[in-house]
Amino acid sequence: MKNNYDNIARYYDFLSGIVFGSSQKDAQTALLSYIPPNSTILIAGGGTGWILERIAAQCAPGQRIYYVEISANMIARAKERHYQPNEVHFIHLAIEDFNLSQTGISGFDIIITPFLFDNFKMERVPQLFRHLDTLLLPDGRWLFTDFHYQQQAPYWQQLLLNSMYLFFRILCAVEASALANMRPLFAAAGYIPEYEIYYFRKFIWSAVYRKRKQQA
Repeated sequence: MKNNYDNIARYYDFLSGIVFGSSQKDAQTALLSYIPPNSTILIAGGGTGWILERIAAQCAPGQRIYYVEISANMIARAKERHYQPNEVHFIHLAIEDFNLSQTGISGFDIIITPFLFDNFKMERVPQLFRHLDTLLLPDGRWLFTDFHYQQQAPYWQQLLLNSMYLFFRILCAVEASALANMRPLFAAAGYIPEYEIYYFRKFIWSAVYRKRKQQA
């Protein structure tokens, strides 16, 4: 199965820490202050679920979270997290196969995509973006974190990225081989940028985008 991290779920956070220190986690937690109280949240590709504990610690209680993850082993680890008092629904599914009919809600106030799009081939990224866009309510926020696309990235970034893709292609059947440029997709869809921050010498980019309200 493509883009499935079952084989390294037990070691993923450890490996991330060796390579990036706390940068990957810092980049995601930097956005959590943009989650309002009583939000309905979609976490697309939640990994080991450590972010659930940070949301419980840093955000108002009473969040309703849908944690969608293709890896059963990642979900098993996430279920062991201390995410109370929030309500978490664990859904074992590829995010591209997930839809609102599986929830009984009309949409999400917040979508979180932590290092999601770097797994997908460039030709599939726009379709996935549009799919997630349909799940987010007008005036909702998209909390985006991923590796930073640059047309002419520093050599060390290119080398590290290529090494990562080779590693994850072998162990996790990751389909991508290059990063997609996400900024034009947000711009074309009319999203309003509210905040951005970089980590690991600009190799990691986090941003908050607000979806425009529908015109009356």
